[in-house]
Amino acid sequence: MKNHKSENTSIAAVYQQIREVLTHARSQAYIAVNTAMVQAYWNIGRIIVEEEQHGEQRAEYGKRLIDGLSGRLSQEFGKGFDKSNLWNMRAFYLSYPILDALRRELSWTHYRLLLKLDRPEVRQFYTEECISAGWSTRQLERQINSLYYERLLASRDREPVRREIHTLEPGPQPEDIIKDPYVLEFLQLRKNPGFLEKELETALIDRLQEFLLELGRGFSFVGRQKGFTLDGQHFYIDLVFYNYLLRCFVLIDLKVGRLTHQDLGQMQMYINYYTRELMNDGDTRPIGLILCTDKNEAVVRYTLPENNDQIFASRYKLYLPSEDELARELERERRVIEMEKGLAGDGTEHTEPI
Repeated sequence: MKNHKSENTSIAAVYQQIREVLTHARSQAYIAVNTAMVQAYWNIGRIIVEEEQHGEQRAEYGKRLIDGLSGRLSQEFGKGFDKSNLWNMRAFYLSYPILDALRRELSWTHYRLLLKLDRPEVRQFYTEECISAGWSTRQLERQINSLYYERLLASRDREPVRREIHTLEPGPQPEDIIKDPYVLEFLQLRKNPGFLEKELETALIDRLQEFLLELGRGFSFVGRQKGFTLDGQHFYIDLVFYNYLLRCFVLIDLKVGRLTHQDLGQMQMYINYYTRELMNDGDTRPIGLILCTDKNEAVVRYTLPENNDQIFASRYKLYLPSEDELARELERERRVIEMEKGLAGDGTEHTEPI
């Protein structure tokens, strides 16, 4: 018995050593990729700024330059090169004009957050604090939003102010690298949908995608889990269609659970983003569709463009499935999926994630 216990202790010790080797290796891999990405974005910003200086009207030429580059780069290298990110690269070079001054400990998302700070001395303060304390991007964002700089200056006892972030926001984890959209886009790797959807949601989205295409009425599939980034936050829309009869994008988000006002607000933000960044000439504004399902009912809500006129409202009712149609389909498919997995009809509470 003692030998068995000693063997287990030995295996645990070896495991811990190997774990430390792998954790360190993954961390070094992230640093290497991140350093290459940050330097590449700095150089892109430099090229844009230097090219702008050749234009007679810099502001107007700069806008045309960003617009033209975004379309070409996005087509070849992915959505990490949308207009907002290119403007950030330009600002990055202007704010950090010396390449050797960039810190390898900071990711592109760190720098995007720091770029929001107008005063160079405040930006430098957060840069140094972020490096010395090893803040994640979420920790940095919380510190900026909670006026950490001002609170620290006003405090007589600064240590509690410094320590509080570790209880308010968890620190970075080694596995976060595989969830970083910027890294995945830079390396042109496919996202793992397992991080983004539960099994039931994924199955429902599969069925709804088929349902809308089979329904006809002008639907053309654009993509699923379509992502975009605003102010360092990453958002994903479950399904995106383009309806060529209505000449507009149709954005669909599915929630397992009850509809909340936050869901409606988020969908309105999606609509605003597509309106400002992705609409083409002649398009009408996008339509948002939120599908919610729980054990009791299915709820469908359309989020329409602001100031939509009655003619448009009538047209969308003609070509889009009605709320009743969608609710029936959602409820029917949910029951089918749950029955296939043995989750429905037994009256028991299921605590395992699905």
